[in-house]
Amino acid sequence: MLSAGKKLREIRYRLGLTLRDVEDSSAALAQARGIEEFITNPSRLSDIETKGVMPSIYRLYVLSLIYRTPLTDLLEFYGIDLRAAGTDFAVPSPSKTSIVEMPPEAEEVLIPVKLDPSFDSRTTANLGRMIQHWGVVPLRYVYEFSRGNYTYGYVGSEDMTMYPLLLPGSFIQVDESRTKVEEGMWRSEYERPIYFVETRDGYVCCWCSMKKAEIILQPHPLSPVHTRILKHPSEAEVLGQVVGVAMRLDHREVSAAAGKQGNSESTEGEPKEGRRP
Repeated sequence: MLSAGKKLREIRYRLGLTLRDVEDSSAALAQARGIEEFITNPSRLSDIETKGVMPSIYRLYVLSLIYRTPLTDLLEFYGIDLRAAGTDFAVPSPSKTSIVEMPPEAEEVLIPVKLDPSFDSRTTANLGRMIQHWGVVPLRYVYEFSRGNYTYGYVGSEDMTMYPLLLPGSFIQVDESRTKVEEGMWRSEYERPIYFVETRDGYVCCWCSMKKAEIILQPHPLSPVHTRILKHPSEAEVLGQVVGVAMRLDHREVSAAAGKQGNSESTEGEPKEGRRP
């Protein structure tokens, strides 16, 4: 694999430019902009190309102009991929709340642009299985949708299982490596793991606990949905643990949907909790 310096030299050779040509062009830019740091003399460029010397931000910018190559491409030579900024953004943890601003270069990211025609927004779904085609569109923070041990789900508009902790219409990130149900004591409902489960009836996000060969699918206590006990893994399989969520907080229809679902289930007779399907 070529080093960053050798890649820069290959571009220069392909364009038929000499070291002196680059110096002359950089000097002209320096004079036009009044920035002396733009000047790239032959010895410095030679060191960059052959000795692994790191170019300054000024020289890298100038080279991108002279070589007619996007600055983002030159940055990638040195291991900086601005398209991954949305993912890298989550690594630092500033103590103070702030407004998020992303560079324009980070806006072109891979997202699903074609879903299976059978996708129904009313029911919870595994987007990893519904996506038919990925494409590059100007949308932020979703570059890693197509990478890693993650699948992505959509909580149906009529799925009230984890309401109000997880609102209908939410998008979730599921870690497929965490399929073992954790047992333990949690200080709050926010610490208790939420799992993405596939059943014969479809998908559901819920709390889980195991009882021998059975899995207990537990909704939020304030949800109108009842607890279910299914055989594991023949009737219910844990696809992973929910580790990320994106949801709106201004759904005015949620309360009405909760009341509607609660009323419809209350007319079915005996409560479902503890019953086997």
